[in-house]
Amino acid sequence: MKIISTLILSAAFSVSAIAQTTITNGGFENWGNTVPASDTCTEPTNWYSDLSGSSNAMLGIETCFKSTTAHSGSYCVKVVTEKDLILGGLITEYINGVVTTGVVNAPTTSKTDGYIGTINYSSATDIRRMSFTGQPDSLVGWYQYTPSSTSPGTERGKVRAILHIGNYFDPETPTTNHPACIDSQVASALFLTDTPGTTVSTWTRFSVPFTYSTGLYASGMAPQYIMINVTPSANQNTNVAGSTLLLDDLEVVYNPTSVSNTIMKEADVNVYAYEKTVFVNFINASAGQSVITIMDITGKKVFSQSMTNEKLSSYNLSDLNTGVYI
Repeated sequence: MKIISTLILSAAFSVSAIAQTTITNGGFENWGNTVPASDTCTEPTNWYSDLSGSSNAMLGIETCFKSTTAHSGSYCVKVVTEKDLILGGLITEYINGVVTTGVVNAPTTSKTDGYIGTINYSSATDIRRMSFTGQPDSLVGWYQYTPSSTSPGTERGKVRAILHIGNYFDPETPTTNHPACIDSQVASALFLTDTPGTTVSTWTRFSVPFTYSTGLYASGMAPQYIMINVTPSANQNTNVAGSTLLLDDLEVVYNPTSVSNTIMKEADVNVYAYEKTVFVNFINASAGQSVITIMDITGKKVFSQSMTNEKLSSYNLSDLNTGVYI
């Protein structure tokens, strides 16, 4: 039985041939960073948590998890602020949930000294930077959020992205543990979940703009890297546990000036399926790229990938269940 029922498209949107940088593994489908503290814990590929942070950060418990409650695909990332008992239960620590493209640094046992950086505080040769040279308009993604039941009115989830050159640190405020870095910022985007204490139990889309600096960006400097930091507790000094943030399909959107909309006739697009493979062919199409998106009958995106217009493209969808898709 065919698993795909296709609808012929009457219009297609052709993206310009200029390549735009994307977030690596923003859909959190790939996992495989084996955490040094435990071979049973993993992190998303190209992303990190406290258990692969500096030497002090690695002492905490796991706060980053693979979840099958995905918005699309098979997985999303779940980060949870946890309660940790140390010294035989004599001391209670609240470990902020975090997933980041950088290094979770804890120079001391005081939370106020903690920060995320591109350099590992306890190993200066450990530098983690996600390459990114684009200049996007906004940061978008899908999330669910549950604040701590202990003190829900104080908790908010946070997603922050910083385009920068060289090395960077968040928060930027210089301390004895890291230098000032604000002059290395090209742009930043910040998303905070709704009013503190609000539970968001269904997948909800967010979109926040990148604000470009009057320094590097105004001088024509393009970014080299992107730092993305995600936590269910926007206040890094929180003293409650249980706040949980699920995040999926994190991506950037570019200014429409870089996109051209090409209206195509039905005869110009050939879309068909055989067994568990979908084939797409743009007939007499100009050079450039388009995006194929497949949704189930509820409107949930289950697959999305770019393709080159001037050749036949095929996509194996063996992971999808039998059903009707658009």
